[in-house]
Amino acid sequence: MDATTESTAVVRKIEIAASPETVWELLTDRNEVTRWMGQTAELDLRPGGVYRIEVIPGNTARGEFSKSTPRTGFYTWGWETGASADSVPAGSSRIEFELEPKGAGTLLHFRHSGLPSAESAASHRQGWDHYFERLGTVAAGGDPGVDPWTTGEMS
Repeated sequence: MDATTESTAVVRKIEIAASPETVWELLTDRNEVTRWMGQTAELDLRPGGVYRIEVIPGNTARGEFSKSTPRTGFYTWGWETGASADSVPAGSSRIEFELEPKGAGTLLHFRHSGLPSAESAASHRQGWDHYFERLGTVAAGGDPGVDPWTTGEMS
């Protein structure tokens, strides 16, 4: 995973051992998303459609899609419920991703921008890195197991 530093954004380039089509499904299909992140998901990829994932019990992220194609996705992001809902409210930041074929796999270009502070960005970096590791496991055909964050075993 390649990380770049920006004080109020999370920027990653991640090589994933799966085709762009497989990675797309893992990022945009509500049943596939919950294999690596979240308890429940509601995703409507149309412009103005909802992005809503209960990431861990009591912490639900919500936003709306502004663009989606089979290789790119843009949506707003923030917390509808949970400890960060006051500092990063639903729809207040932006997620952008692009899938680039790379050999037999995919290079995921990811950017989460518009976070209100360096502290918030650091917290979201930790979260995205945790979930991208799980995404890579699922994409490679593995089972990441129960997310320890859902059971309070890891903070």
